[in-house]
Amino acid sequence: MRTLQLDLGDRSYPIYIGRQLLTDSRLFTPHIHGKQVLVVSNVTVAPLYLDTLQSALPGYTLKHINLPDGEVYKTLDTLNLIFDALLENRFNRRCTLIALGGGVVGDICGFAAASYQRGVDFIQVPTTLLAQVDSSVGGKTGVNHQLGKNMIGAFHQPNGVVIDTDTLNTLADRELSAGLAEIVKYGLIRDPEFFVWLEQNIDRLLARDPEALAFAIERSCRNKADVVAADERESGQRALLNLGHTFGHAIETGTGYGTWLHGEAVGTGMLLAAELSARQGWLSTAQVERIARLLDRARLPVQTPASMNTEQFLDLMAVDKKVLDGGLRLVLMKDIGEAIVTSEFDARHLRATLDSAHSRAVA
Repeated sequence: MRTLQLDLGDRSYPIYIGRQLLTDSRLFTPHIHGKQVLVVSNVTVAPLYLDTLQSALPGYTLKHINLPDGEVYKTLDTLNLIFDALLENRFNRRCTLIALGGGVVGDICGFAAASYQRGVDFIQVPTTLLAQVDSSVGGKTGVNHQLGKNMIGAFHQPNGVVIDTDTLNTLADRELSAGLAEIVKYGLIRDPEFFVWLEQNIDRLLARDPEALAFAIERSCRNKADVVAADERESGQRALLNLGHTFGHAIETGTGYGTWLHGEAVGTGMLLAAELSARQGWLSTAQVERIARLLDRARLPVQTPASMNTEQFLDLMAVDKKVLDGGLRLVLMKDIGEAIVTSEFDARHLRATLDSAHSRAVA
């Protein structure tokens, strides 16, 4: 087992990475301060792992709720199902919620923990690659609105993150590739050596090689932990973690939540950011081609949806958390491994990038 620490002073917490961790009660009990535990999962993950997790939690008043599965259910209505379970079972302020599932489960469960009785404890147990390397770490929680993704939420740090890499054995190939997008992101924003490693090892990751996966997960979590420790509430450099996300969130909203997986949309969004960076004169054509080649090898889409034109992209991108005082800010790249958050880009270049993408889009 590998253990990282996210350093946030008195709110610091460990990130455990390894195999067969769901059965290890020692990873959970130090972070549960009361007797009441609610496990929040979904109808896909619970049949696979709920019993295993529950066996590691003897001695607690243990309840569980299984949410419907999918991004389309990341809503306030679904959030209320968790509140119903907490209130019906008379859970108090010393209760602990455990998120067992992918990013949707983790985000909704975390938001419920942030809100219930103005804040209770929770633990992240991510079961998808994307959640393991990104959404389970850093305390961002929330739900979607029909007009914008993740626009309703709160910062609420977990007490711990337990990443059992064995859960990836049951992950669909498409979901695995979606997680690889967020891994590639760390190489692009701040870790060029990792980007080169990914170019050399992407086939091992697709083949689910345990050593390669453990290394990539740890390297990704270490990168994210360092960024979050320096800027917990995204007032500065943490926004770099949103490379590709403004474009990607527009794709998710424009095509309907769940049509594209989050990682798929982010992968295409990162390529759009690279192409815009090249139009700005910051990246070379060869660098953009390297990025496109790696994303394609990771079995991620590298073309925008044909159903979305430039105007729709621009309208949806204007409804984004990174818009400040009416100005759109984007995460762009000066180099592979060097990203910036900026509003100082040529709007004509943005439009040309979207026009070019739409011209080669496929249905």
